Parts: sequence; structure tokens; C-alpha cells
Amino acid sequence: MDGKGSATAGTGQQAGGTDPQSVGERLDTFVASRVSGSVPSQRDLPRYVAPVPTWLENVAFRLVWLIVAINLAGTAFGFYYYAGQLSVTPLVMWPIVPVSPLATLYLAISLTLWKRGYDGHITQLVHMLAFFGCLKYGFWAAFAQIVIEGPGYVPFALWQFLIWSHVGMILQAFLITRYADFPVWAIALTTGWYVLNDMLDFFIPVLGGPHHTWLNELFRDGSVGSIPAFDIAAAAAVFATVAAVFLAMATRIALLRQSQGEYTGRGKL
Repeated sequence: MDGKGSATAGTGQQAGGTDPQSVGERLDTFVASRVSGSVPSQRDLPRYVAPVPTWLENVAFRLVWLIVAINLAGTAFGFYYYAGQLSVTPLVMWPIVPVSPLATLYLAISLTLWKRGYDGHITQLVHMLAFFGCLKYGFWAAFAQIVIEGPGYVPFALWQFLIWSHVGMILQAFLITRYADFPVWAIALTTGWYVLNDMLDFFIPVLGGPHHTWLNELFRDGSVGSIPAFDIAAAAAVFATVAAVFLAMATRIALLRQSQGEYTGRGKL
């Protein structure tokens, strides 16, 4: 089988064969032998909507409280990082500005709801907010640091941290494909929310806007003067929203096909 469900973790062999476990599968087995708890059932999803290896997903789920704590710490650091911008932002716009820390907060709540066995409309909406937020702003922030900002504005170690922590957000978003239902109504509401974010961040200057994350490149000469950098940042944000919508809907379709007994194994389009 070509899908994610083809490997049997913890047996020392792959299902239906005698091949030894990979290093990742052995790590999953090691963690499973020392950490109690369940992981979500494997879903035979296409690779393009579930690119993270199953063993790595399983390790993350077994260490879920550590993952939640890391994301809460990241949320706290993120709000500290945005403190200067929030200090001059009207309170009503605060849900729009600190986008990355809000995304990691949504993810921490999403994982907690899964672990505690909660379901329902609010839960599914939180899952979608976390999925979209981590994908969208994980990509946007890493892109902005690499392409727009570069290493010259902040200490090199911080610049690297900003890049790789946001890449980690992208990877964590795909954990949600293991347990969320991806209902169309939740995808629609979340799409609306993040489109509103884009509009207020880059296109509609209300209440002191635009409200995108401050970028040093835009203030290179002491005032907003780098129009190309602004346009690139806006284009990246719109692209990230479109990509998140595509991946959410593709996951929904794959789950429907799976429920109807159609094979949607990894690598299949």
C-alpha cells in the first residue's frame, strides 16, 4: 500500500513484510514504550495534504502536552514580540495584529480539545482556525524574513529562530489532518476571517491601518517608503490564504472519498 496507513509502528516490521523499521519508526516505537496515551487513527490521505511522515505525527501526538506547552510559550513570546506594535494599535484591532501568536494559541487549544475528546461545532471551528493560521502565517513569516527582511535587521540567531519556528508552525498544521473533520461551513467561516485579515492588513486602512506585522524593511529610511516590499508582503499573504483554502478543501474531499471507500493513498492526485 502506498498510503500513510501502510506502516505498522511498534512491531519491528512493516505490515505484510519483513523489512526492518526505519529510524523514524524506531523512534516512534521508543517513545510509545515510555509514554502512555493514544494517537488518532491513521487516515489514508494523499501526500500533498498530509506530507508529514506518520511516525513523526505519532511522536508529536504521544508528546502532545509538550507540544502544547511549546506552542503556549511561543504564543507568550509572540505577544512580547508584538508589544510595540500593539501599544499603538486600537484595542479593537488586536485580534488582527499578532497573527502568529494567535495561530499557535489556536493550535494549542486544538490539540487540547482533541486530547480531551471534545467535538462539536466550536471545536471544529477552532481546528480550522489553527490549520489555516499555522499554514498561512507560518509560511508568510518565514517568507518575509528570508525574502523581504534578511539577516541584517535583527541578531542572526533571532533571525534563524523566527524562520525555523514558523516552519515548525507549518508542519504542526498538518497534525490537524489526523483528527479534524474539515467541515465545509468551518472552512468557509475561517476563509472569511483570514480574508478579512488580509484586507485590513494590506488593503483597507482603517483605525490606523494597515495592520500587517511591522517589517523593518518598510521603515528603512525612517518612514514607510519601500513600496515593493509592501507589495511582496501583500502578495505572499494572499497566496498563503489561497493555499490554505486549497489544502483544507482538498483534505475535505480526500476524507469524503475515504469514507466512500475510495483509495486516496499518498502520492495519488
